[in-house]
Amino acid sequence: MFRYVTSRLISAVPTLLVIVTVAFFMMRIAPGGPFDKERSLPPEIEANIMHAYNLDKPLLEQYFDYVGNMLQGDFGPSFKFRDFTANDLIFGGFPTSLQLGSMALFLALLFGIGMGTMAALRQNSKIDYAVMALAMTGIAIPNFVMAPILTLVLGVYLSLLPVAGWGDGAFVNKILPVIGLALPQIAYISRLTRGSMVEVLNSNYIRTARAKGLRERIVVVRHALRGALLPVLSYLGPATANIVTGSVVIETIFDIPGIGRYFVQSALNRDYPVVMGTVVFYAVLIITLNLVVDLLYAWLDPKVRLE
Repeated sequence: MFRYVTSRLISAVPTLLVIVTVAFFMMRIAPGGPFDKERSLPPEIEANIMHAYNLDKPLLEQYFDYVGNMLQGDFGPSFKFRDFTANDLIFGGFPTSLQLGSMALFLALLFGIGMGTMAALRQNSKIDYAVMALAMTGIAIPNFVMAPILTLVLGVYLSLLPVAGWGDGAFVNKILPVIGLALPQIAYISRLTRGSMVEVLNSNYIRTARAKGLRERIVVVRHALRGALLPVLSYLGPATANIVTGSVVIETIFDIPGIGRYFVQSALNRDYPVVMGTVVFYAVLIITLNLVVDLLYAWLDPKVRLE
């Protein structure tokens, strides 16, 4: 186990380096710059600003400087958020994104697995068709469409919930963004669970368990569900990273001060350090979560050997 984890961490280094390299040069290739404005600055002032942020150096030298600072955990100062570094914005927004994402993930797992299991146990029934229809609707309608609808209905027309703002973390302010963030994941997880559960329920070891006279609840919960969760677990690696780091759309729509909103603002403003820092943070999170998923996979399925 230790050897497997070590080898995975070592192999993650070149992957992360490729991600950093591609993101760095793509940001520089994109038209415009961090200090481009409709009203141009005097040449001497612009030169001083470029020198202060080391943007007057050759591009390759900027790249190596950035990698060196990144290895020390320094993503650099923000170009647009005055008196803030990229580290301040990322790690300051992460607790909010983590809180929002954790609640959405819990909701997605609870309803997704429950709905998928119920549909599989009643295959080809009205319940099965209803669950799959809802799942396909959730997949087909993106959250940037669903979130405004929820806001319009529950917030504006019915006046049940606030439509924007974090409200110092008040529970009532979290309800709409959590639902908007969780709905697509509920749809995906319910479909994955349903398909996997149908396959597992028709397997030989489930027939054997039923033939031995075990109660249906024990057969489903203790035997079938454990095998059926393997595809869901594979999906949860990148899905969890995406949810926890905060949906860019959801945080922008509901004006939530998380990583996603800072990422959008920084991308529009060509704030290189914040964008790069967010990309690196996101990449590390995905690599870590995929490793955790592999370890959990071996725990759920004894046939899987990591070494």
